[in-house]
Amino acid sequence: MNRLIPILLACLLPFMAQAQDTIPADSIDGISIQILVPIPEFPGGQKALFQYLSNNVHYPEQAAKDCIEDRVICQFLVQADGTITDIEVVRSQGYPELDQEAIRVISEMPKWGWTSDPSKYAPMRYTVPINFKLQ
Repeated sequence: MNRLIPILLACLLPFMAQAQDTIPADSIDGISIQILVPIPEFPGGQKALFQYLSNNVHYPEQAAKDCIEDRVICQFLVQADGTITDIEVVRSQGYPELDQEAIRVISEMPKWGWTSDPSKYAPMRYTVPINFKLQ
């Protein structure tokens, strides 16, 4: 029997900011202005995030029996205290079992930290794609 393993897409895509700590804002009289934006980070960084997902995402039994594969893309907000809120599936093929599993594992994430002073914080929306693929 084939082993069932959820395959995770190997990238975390910030929705509102790039992987840098600055976002180009505008220019005044030809001088470029940069706005510093604190970026939330999973404890231990991106590698730790992928390890967390790999260890905690479980292929739903019914989806496996029905040979269902999907790419579930979720978005969530990282709040000032590092908690994850407003989790939603923004794209999938509509298999509730896989959508629910993606939401479950994201909702159980530990609190995130910030790359710089969170007093300048604004909620940050992140997009995480998770591939469910039978092997």
